[in-house]
Amino acid sequence: MRNTSYLLSLLGLALISFESCTGSSSSTSTTDANTVAEVSVKETALTDAQLAKARTNYASYCSGCHGEQMEAFTDRKWKHGNSAENLFAAIKHGYSDEGMPGFDQTFTDDEITGLVAYIQEGIQNVKQYDFSEESKRTEVYTSETLRYRLDTVATGLQVPWGMAFLPNGDMLITDRNGSFYRLPKDTKQLQKIAGTPEVLAQGQGGLLDVELHPDFAKNNTIYLSYSAFKQEDNQTLSTTAVMRARLEGNKLTDKKVIFEAQPWARTRHHYGSRLEFGRDGMLYISVGDRGQHHENAQTIERAPGKVHRIQDDGAIPADNPFANEKGAVATIYTIGNRNIQGMTIHPKTGAIWTNEHGPRGGDEVNIAEKGKNYGWPVISYGINYNGTVLTELTKKEGMEQPLWYWVPSIAPSGMAFVTGNRYKAWEGDLLVGSLRFQFLSKLKMDGNKIVSEEKLLKNIGRVRDVRMAPDGYIYVAVENPGIIYRVVPVE
Repeated sequence: MRNTSYLLSLLGLALISFESCTGSSSSTSTTDANTVAEVSVKETALTDAQLAKARTNYASYCSGCHGEQMEAFTDRKWKHGNSAENLFAAIKHGYSDEGMPGFDQTFTDDEITGLVAYIQEGIQNVKQYDFSEESKRTEVYTSETLRYRLDTVATGLQVPWGMAFLPNGDMLITDRNGSFYRLPKDTKQLQKIAGTPEVLAQGQGGLLDVELHPDFAKNNTIYLSYSAFKQEDNQTLSTTAVMRARLEGNKLTDKKVIFEAQPWARTRHHYGSRLEFGRDGMLYISVGDRGQHHENAQTIERAPGKVHRIQDDGAIPADNPFANEKGAVATIYTIGNRNIQGMTIHPKTGAIWTNEHGPRGGDEVNIAEKGKNYGWPVISYGINYNGTVLTELTKKEGMEQPLWYWVPSIAPSGMAFVTGNRYKAWEGDLLVGSLRFQFLSKLKMDGNKIVSEEKLLKNIGRVRDVRMAPDGYIYVAVENPGIIYRVVPVE
């Protein structure tokens, strides 16, 4: 059981970690269209006291999705409208299928009205970072043990979600909007690749990760994860899917869907969707709980809220932990995961490491081990988005403890171990991107233990992915706007 002081501390410190509160979804909202008429929200100037309260509420409950400087609002399509009345309704009642909770039990109507005014004013003053190539080439960053600068590798992207590097030095880049690119070595001219799967680019969905077959040099085979969709009973349902294809020049051929997470859902968030080939030759796939954790994460009869393991052609390995259990999804490798958006292989041990989003607090780093249960939502170091207690338990027999967890949440994304000899002082450390706080986390390693954290590239933007490339450099993909950087040590 948690003690009262722990809960109060968590309530005071934790921040939202999920990514899209109001994604441009076509799903049916839980908010009735007449809700907007419930209240008339007028343009109002806030008093100093109201401003302070609204600022505190925004930082505690809203900034995890929309950014401390409201930068995530800048390209919002505003499906549900951006008037004061629209914002009031969204905050009070939410859009649960899209990942936006309602706060009618958290805030009074006056507090919501203050938040609306604060947000509308803040959107007009969003801080714009200087992402120009010249500014990055001239700025030198200093960590505790290394000085470095950034080279701009690619621009013109929206949400660069995944990166992979071809044997000839070219880069493959997925954009969540559905575009797939090749970036030839030593150029900055993105080349669009044809034949990509049709995706549901709404909320957190779209074209997501990319992974090369271990024998790509001989078979030209790649794998793409994405949010697939279908129409059923006049509703649009979606799921996490994986396509295998051959890359022929700038076109995909011999395409085959080799994985779909069942059941399909109306929600538009928590797709998970990282891909990683293990040293056993198997493909590991993360699938989020789709925002339906009580139904999905703790049962082996449903695919969401898990890590899955398949052969390179989609076949099911005979030694998967639940392959012979009646009613089980035979691809399952681990259970009790919320939303894994970072996955990498340890360069020495070959173990599959993951990071996953908690709710308000409780983001985690774990090692994915066969048949293990990682606890969600039975145990957690986080709380519900509206401040209520999610679970009294942080530990339970038969459930794994994280190697590292964050309170408040940082909204972790891509991850990679530092290898090679370009970053001697960082060698062996684990890099994790932060969407929430817009930095690159460097976790100092001692064997399989994480001993400390250093925050790099503060305010760089929402760090979506980080990879070690064959050329020995670290590459970082950033949203808002979509740019890919190379981290270059400075003598």
